[in-house]
Amino acid sequence: MRSVIFDLDGTLADTSGDLLAAANACFRHMGHGDVLEPARDAGVALRGGRRMLDVGLQRVGAPDAATVQRYYPMLLDAYRDAIDVHTVLYPGAMAAVETLRGAGYAVGICTNKPEALAELLLARLGVRDAFASLVGADTLPVRKPDPAPLREAVLRAGGDPARSLLVGDSDTDRNTAAAAGVPSVLVTFGPSGADMAALKPEALLRRYADLPDVVAGLIG
Repeated sequence: MRSVIFDLDGTLADTSGDLLAAANACFRHMGHGDVLEPARDAGVALRGGRRMLDVGLQRVGAPDAATVQRYYPMLLDAYRDAIDVHTVLYPGAMAAVETLRGAGYAVGICTNKPEALAELLLARLGVRDAFASLVGADTLPVRKPDPAPLREAVLRAGGDPARSLLVGDSDTDRNTAAAAGVPSVLVTFGPSGADMAALKPEALLRRYADLPDVVAGLIG
């Protein structure tokens, strides 16, 4: 079966607001106040919790890897407790997913968000049942850009890894697909959208309404 696998953060949903809020809870605990700003740091948020902590600590002049590691569990707890306050699905995302499913594609998710948090978020958004598989950062011993999680997401969805593609929003997704030997489609409506063309994916996606035709052109 042909398969379309999606990244989650910055691809299916804008999760940056809730991620930044969790990081700022950590910075307030450190005594720095709210260091990260939604308008400025949405792209940082989608690089993950440790990256947010690292950038924030550098901004206050206190970079320290040990502090990042110490506060990372607190960040995850804060994020889990308020995971869907600001998060929204991108316009047309689920309509495109349903169109793909109706056309016979297997559809799944491969994310570098911890699996339990991804499961929780998708359930809160009411869309978990739309995806036949979900592989997170800790599902396997390796994570993206290693190709193994992508292949696992395809297999769990009942698909053929050789007839799949990855929809994402970053160099990590581009490199994951390339390592797996399959096409990548990078969205241009996320915080880092202006940088996607330079990564030279097989396709750029400006709106979800175009995705079914893009997929058909790449994997039939």
